[in-house]
Amino acid sequence: YISEPKPLNLTSGYRTLKDWLGDGLLISGGDKWARNRRLLTPAFHFDILKPYIDVYNDSANVLIGKLGKFADEKKEFEIFQQICLCTLDIILRCAFSYDIDVQRSGETHPYVQAVSDLAINNSQRLRNPLLAPDILFYRTKMGKKYKQDCDFVHGVAEDIIDKRRRVLEKLGESKSRKYLDFLDILLTAKDENGTGLSDMDIRNEVDTFLFEGHDTTASAISWILYSLAKHPEYQQKCQEEIDDLLQGRETDDFKWSDLPHLEYLTMCIKEGMRLHCPVAIVARITTKPFDLGDTVVPAVTNVQINIWMLHHNEHVWGPDHMEFKPERFSKDNVTKMDPYQFVPFSGGPRNCIGQNFAMNEEKDVLAKLLHNFKFSLKPDHEVKWRLSAVMRAQDSILANVGRRKH
Repeated sequence: YISEPKPLNLTSGYRTLKDWLGDGLLISGGDKWARNRRLLTPAFHFDILKPYIDVYNDSANVLIGKLGKFADEKKEFEIFQQICLCTLDIILRCAFSYDIDVQRSGETHPYVQAVSDLAINNSQRLRNPLLAPDILFYRTKMGKKYKQDCDFVHGVAEDIIDKRRRVLEKLGESKSRKYLDFLDILLTAKDENGTGLSDMDIRNEVDTFLFEGHDTTASAISWILYSLAKHPEYQQKCQEEIDDLLQGRETDDFKWSDLPHLEYLTMCIKEGMRLHCPVAIVARITTKPFDLGDTVVPAVTNVQINIWMLHHNEHVWGPDHMEFKPERFSKDNVTKMDPYQFVPFSGGPRNCIGQNFAMNEEKDVLAKLLHNFKFSLKPDHEVKWRLSAVMRAQDSILANVGRRKH
């Protein structure tokens, strides 16, 4: 009964993102959404995801080098900032084969700053009903900055697309590349009528995946590290599992076949996403009336599904729902769960198309970090949630790292 049909009305939770992300999978609805979802699903097939393990390892190694300096100098660092650059590096390289060394460019890289400003400004706009109409918003200083940042990120997306088109034209066939990536499939996919995606469709999906493919995983990894730093006993269990898996190897680079064996780390990842909920709220529009308790919700009604509240429902998770307890996701407990009590990637037909990509990335990056470092939190620094486009920390997450000996 819930989807995102056209047209979006003024109060839809995603309408304000349209000038940034266009009619990509996040925002589009109806037949267009169904067609594009069908065309893009092959981009997340097992055979496509498998080669990305090399990029996960390489990008994580760059991050390890950066954190090593903090360890040697015994200096604290802000977790989200460093992780966000790593996940942006990964999505650029995996999905678009686009390497601009973003991790070493730091937070001053213009694309990183533009995406951060877009997310913050959109979040602030949603909190002010007076800014809902475009005619008012784009006359404000915030609206003008938002438009400027939209133009910039669109330019980056178009540059990525143009460079890939030239590569494909030179190769003749995309399969001549080492492996197909998301952008290859965007450029070559055709429906049953032989019609491919328009240039605007392609740019919208590039913008959508650039944003969704790094901010959400950055939030998840950051909060999981925070939880493990706060609970050294769980951190140690993860490290013991990782050490056993890597025993006798010359490097700590993981193989694709290693990921399913990180069972305890996976429990911690899921519990971290339950407790801290990277995407706290999703918006939908009802397609037909349905009963909600004693209330009938009419068709074409904007609804918000509060995933954070679901993941903290005492009747579902118990009175200790605010505690970090990875054993909630043991094999025995998972078999008893309702399929919709844990939905960090949303649920139903509009669930996150990239959830397997995200989980694999989180496992690899976290495992490599935990193998190399012991994490602890800055004493007396209070960490609070701040909901933006994703769950962030209000006053940052400050941590210290120490090198582990093997």
